[in-house]
Amino acid sequence: MARTVLTALPGLLICVLLAWGAVLTADLPFVKANLHFSPLLIVILFGVALGSALKLPTWSDAGVSVAQKPLLRWAVAGLGFKLSILELLNIGGQALTVVVVCTFGALAFGWWLGVRTGLNEKLSILLSVGGSVCGASAVVAADTVVQAEGEDAAVSLGVVTLWGTVGIFVFPLLGRLLGAQPFGFGVWAGSSLQEMAQVVAGAEGFDEASVKVATVVKLARICLLAPIVFYLAWWLRRVRGAAGEAKVAPVPWFLVMFVVFAAVNTFAAQIGLTKEAMKLITDGVVLLLAVGMAGVGLKTTFRDLKKAGWKPVLVGFGQWVVLSCLALVLVEVMRI
Repeated sequence: MARTVLTALPGLLICVLLAWGAVLTADLPFVKANLHFSPLLIVILFGVALGSALKLPTWSDAGVSVAQKPLLRWAVAGLGFKLSILELLNIGGQALTVVVVCTFGALAFGWWLGVRTGLNEKLSILLSVGGSVCGASAVVAADTVVQAEGEDAAVSLGVVTLWGTVGIFVFPLLGRLLGAQPFGFGVWAGSSLQEMAQVVAGAEGFDEASVKVATVVKLARICLLAPIVFYLAWWLRRVRGAAGEAKVAPVPWFLVMFVVFAAVNTFAAQIGLTKEAMKLITDGVVLLLAVGMAGVGLKTTFRDLKKAGWKPVLVGFGQWVVLSCLALVLVEVMRI
């Protein structure tokens, strides 16, 4: 155990330094007044720039992987401390309708577009699942049954991370341009951006009130991952005669912890947690998110995308545009 911790420390330290630098940068007067960049956006840019410009030493791999996966998932679960269960009930059936229609619509379109443009079927499936549900974690979960070539999984991870990162920039700008309201913007971002951390960063770049809505909408979307993966396993066995075992939990553990933490926040006063204590906890969650996003950025380079060519990148972009436009239209039509 001690050896594992020591092995992870150097890479974790890099992520912590990037997160700290991002927090300081976001707090600069010029950035706050003109750019409105959140620490989460800045840290992933730092990570992508560093990971693409330099080949990270092997001694950093273990710590970066810890930041990218378990730490980031705990940070996402920790977002529950920002929510009240009573607030969850206010999201409503209309937002859930947007989630279901957009997720399955984007899944079908992305799969069709990938095959139509000449990508192999397994790569098309991974791209469509990752882009429509929850980014990298959806790609990994789907690959347990699709069993694609290693390069296909790497390309899919790169593509969904690339466009989700672009969305962190673009969504707040478009939201202000369109005169979006915080609630509607939260539903739009939660239904359209790929990774949970990207949803949080994009919503935070628009309005603090949007973060709560976007987080809940995104978690509702994540709940669709398990049935989609189980369907893929059934379909592949039936049509292709082979599939791996569906190694995805019926309910992601961090969703369970999110609800637990939301319950703690809801009844904080009753269990003796002061407002000051809750602020310390939520500040810690933001820092943990930044450290996790540093890991995501460091693991995202343009080398895999270049090797695969532009076709998967364009397919991922096409799916994302359709998903975003469909979500925006539904939000407007339903007057959410």
